[in-house]
Amino acid sequence: MKKSLRFKTVDILLIALMILPIAFGVVVRVLTKPAAEGVQIGGALIFARFKLPLQDLFFSEATLNSLLVLVSLTAMALYMTHGIRAGVKCRRHLIAEWIVESTDNLVKNNMGPFFRAFSPFICAILGYSALSSLSSLVGLFPPTSDFSTVFGWALLVFVLITYYKLKGGTWNYVKGYFEPIPFFAPLNVIGEIATPISMSFRHYGNILSGSVISALIASALGGLTRAVFGEVCRVPVLQIGLPAVLSIYFDVFSGLLQAFIFAMLTMLNISGGFPEELYKKRMKKKAKRRA
Repeated sequence: MKKSLRFKTVDILLIALMILPIAFGVVVRVLTKPAAEGVQIGGALIFARFKLPLQDLFFSEATLNSLLVLVSLTAMALYMTHGIRAGVKCRRHLIAEWIVESTDNLVKNNMGPFFRAFSPFICAILGYSALSSLSSLVGLFPPTSDFSTVFGWALLVFVLITYYKLKGGTWNYVKGYFEPIPFFAPLNVIGEIATPISMSFRHYGNILSGSVISALIASALGGLTRAVFGEVCRVPVLQIGLPAVLSIYFDVFSGLLQAFIFAMLTMLNISGGFPEELYKKRMKKKAKRRA
């Protein structure tokens, strides 16, 4: 089936919707970033502050970039699947099918067949985390470099972990805190609370440290250029090439790796906390009662 004019128009609009949010973020970054000399390492810029009873709500650069990445990712998903049910054959459809099959296999191998419906959620975590980290390649402040962003993801995962633990019964969930002996209850509570904190700090720390190391190395190479060549050569010769090579690791490889690790921890924590045998027994008892 050939592509109609309407199909091509929708494709162009979706491509524009993928690019324009990131371009808008770059423009905002250029217009709002304060001028400074040398290397400055700081957090996300605060655009707005809203007064609330318990704590003020901040609308920061990380929040804006998270929304922009979400819009771009949604447009990318729509573009990848556009026309897939209309009989139009595109290479991107094969890529979309490969992504779905790979995510299904990943979830099935790590969580089991009971959690097969988690594939879209895990795929969203992988794509959102990876694209957020890769946004630094175009000069944006990566949302994953802001702890509040990653901690929000970890809290969502923690809610899911608790929800599936309660599938075995409320009493069994509470009793688990006092195992193997009641003396371990405080330690078990701390371990439960530490789950979202450790997940968020691991992701946030690796992304932030990569950005800091890249900036420090680029600054050091600039200073080394001035020390070696002096005023003879004003072009930062030593900054050419090496920072780009390091960026492949710190920005690309590390960002993709941390997205994969966060998704793996999500799958293992949710499936590992789910008492499948107790859940099946509860379902059998409920079925007998209904009968």
